[in-house]
Amino acid sequence: MGGGVASVDLAQLENWLGGLLWALGRVGGLCLIAPVLGSGVIPARIRVGLVVMLTLVLAPLAPAVIDPLSAAGIATMVSQILLGASVGFVLKLVFEAVAFGGELVGQGMSLGFAEIVNPAGGGSTPSLSQLYMVLVTLIFLAMNGHLQLVALLAESFRTMPPGQGLGPDALHAIVMFGAHLFGGAVRVALPAVTSLLVVNIGFAAISRAAPSMNLFAVGFPITITLGMVVLWLSLPSLPGAFESLTNDAWSLMRDLVR
Repeated sequence: MGGGVASVDLAQLENWLGGLLWALGRVGGLCLIAPVLGSGVIPARIRVGLVVMLTLVLAPLAPAVIDPLSAAGIATMVSQILLGASVGFVLKLVFEAVAFGGELVGQGMSLGFAEIVNPAGGGSTPSLSQLYMVLVTLIFLAMNGHLQLVALLAESFRTMPPGQGLGPDALHAIVMFGAHLFGGAVRVALPAVTSLLVVNIGFAAISRAAPSMNLFAVGFPITITLGMVVLWLSLPSLPGAFESLTNDAWSLMRDLVR
C-alpha cells in the first residue's frame, strides 16, 4: 500500500511539474519580448515576480501529457518558449511601428538629432519616438491590452495544449506581418509629415524667389515651431491609427494560437 501511495504521489508531482514548466515557458517567452510586460524600465525583481505569479495562475490550465524530464519534454519546453515569444513579438512590432512613425515626424521637423536615452531599448532614440511610445503605452493600458494578452495566453492552453508548436505557415505569417512596421509607421506619421512637406515646399519656393536669404537661420526655427503646432493637431489621430494596428496584431495572435 505504501508503494502504491508513493507512485501516486510521484505521478501527481510529475503532473504539477509539467504544468508549471509549460506555463513558465509560454509566460517567460511572452514577458521576454512583449512590450509593457517585458519592458526594461521595470525592475528585474518585479518582472520575475510577474512571471512567477502568471505561471502559478496558468499552470492548472497546462495538462502534463509529456514527461518533462524526457527529450520530448525538453523539445516541448522550447516550443512553448517560442510560442510565447512569437505572440509577444507580434505586439512589439506594433509599438516599434509607432516609434518609427515618431522618428519620421521628428525628421520632418528637423528634430532628428534630438535623442534621449531609451532604457527599454538599451540605446538612444529620437525624443518624438519616445513621446509616441509613452502615449501608446498609456493607450494600451487604458484599453486593457495587458489583460487581453493574459487572457489570450490562458486561452492558448485550451486551443494549443503542450506538445503542439508553431508550424512553418505561422512563422511565415509573423515575418510577413513585419511589413506593418513600415505601413503602420506611415499611417501614424502621415498627417504630420504631409503638413511639414507643404511647409518645406514653401521654403523651397522662398529660396528660389530670394536666393540671398539664409534659410538655415530663418527656416529652422519656423520649421520647429510649425512642427510643434502640427504635432499638437495630429495627436488626436494617434489612438485611431494605434487601434487599427493592434486589431491586426490581435487577429494574427489569435491565428497563431488557433
